[in-house]
Amino acid sequence: MKSISFNYQYNKSHRVFILLFLFFTPLAFASGGGENAINLLWIPVILLLAKFSSLVEKIKQPAVLGELIIGVIIGNLILFGINIFEPIKTNHIILFLAELGVVILLFQIGLESNIEEMREVGFRALLVAIVGVVLPFALGFYVGKLLMPGLEFNSYLFLGATLTATSVGITGRVFKDLNKLQTREAQIVLGAAVIDDVMGLIILAVVSAIVVTGAVSLFGVSFITLKALGFLVLALFLGQLLAPQIGRLFSKIHSGMSMRFTLVISLGLIFAYLASLAGLAPIIGAFAAGLLLEPVHFNRFDHPEINQEIDKAIIDTDDDTKEKVKNILSKHNDHHLNYLIEPLGYFLVPIFFVVTGMQVKLETLFDPKILGIALAITVVAFIGKLASGLLAGKGVNKWIVGWGMAPRGEVGLIFAMIGNQLGVISEELFSVIIIMVILTTLFTPPILNHLLRKL
Repeated sequence: MKSISFNYQYNKSHRVFILLFLFFTPLAFASGGGENAINLLWIPVILLLAKFSSLVEKIKQPAVLGELIIGVIIGNLILFGINIFEPIKTNHIILFLAELGVVILLFQIGLESNIEEMREVGFRALLVAIVGVVLPFALGFYVGKLLMPGLEFNSYLFLGATLTATSVGITGRVFKDLNKLQTREAQIVLGAAVIDDVMGLIILAVVSAIVVTGAVSLFGVSFITLKALGFLVLALFLGQLLAPQIGRLFSKIHSGMSMRFTLVISLGLIFAYLASLAGLAPIIGAFAAGLLLEPVHFNRFDHPEINQEIDKAIIDTDDDTKEKVKNILSKHNDHHLNYLIEPLGYFLVPIFFVVTGMQVKLETLFDPKILGIALAITVVAFIGKLASGLLAGKGVNKWIVGWGMAPRGEVGLIFAMIGNQLGVISEELFSVIIIMVILTTLFTPPILNHLLRKL
């Protein structure tokens, strides 16, 4: 009998099929491990899918776009009868990790931002924010009334309020991915986006009060506004006053990296919590904490071990080499707080963007009437934010500022969900808002990416 030899050559498609088989097979048995145990599987699944989606970087697109798209894909597999990922949407632990992810992201962005540079563009950021709230609100209210007649007055108010939102998380991530956080455009956008969020949340609080009580007093509006502004002012003032004292106290207990990390992350989370107590989004508190923390607050702590070893290694070198190496080490010491938090960001931030993408329901695109109205509202949403960029002043790219304010992302989703919970948004209007959020969220990163690469 003639022996048969197999010379099987694995091509790329076979390898991909085998990898996908190995990846998804455990999910078929996911229900057998209990809710807490299954999270040990869901977390790496989300992270690996997020890393797989970073293939978009091969075509010079920011990683955040890939994470949002992969979230949209796995969140809508149910349309094809595949419900394997549906439990993620209601998993409380995964949803909490996603919320924690955006808090960490804004904390990182705050750490990488310079409060002095933001003060320099403060007036411009304020103008951009005011136009970026007032114009979209007015356009959303009147265009909604024109295209969807017959709805309650409060419904149009909520539509306008939703259009005021800006996802500083998505915009900040694009700037961060491209190392453009230090540009004046980024500083204006980040400053304006924070002011925008505060103003937007005030509008949301006022509109919600109108829906619940039927009216809202001037005192109520003033109280909400003062509470929001008071938190930011007190957070930055008291934070800068107390941070050095806190750093000095804890450095006496232990001056190692673990203590520095614990202090940094604790302050970020405490400020996020205090923001929520003040009626603001936790991300605003996290951003404020990142802004006020500076390396000088932790100068009593040990430098990283590698820096100490390099210092010893250059003792016998010439003065010119010593100067160059010390300048490099100083630069890394200045950014060491960012480096401390970075691994936590690698873990949590992709979860947020994948889960955000999963909230998108593509079936809303199948109704031609809804889709037509949604496209018109989306155009209005873009116009309102792009117009705000015109107030950015001289010496900056106004298009970058305008597009930086455009994505609604998680903030728009939050607005829509609150309106839905209050019963003021109909199913049709909810679908319109969701489509607008999808389009502004997915289109902005590649456009912003293109503009930033030309900067």
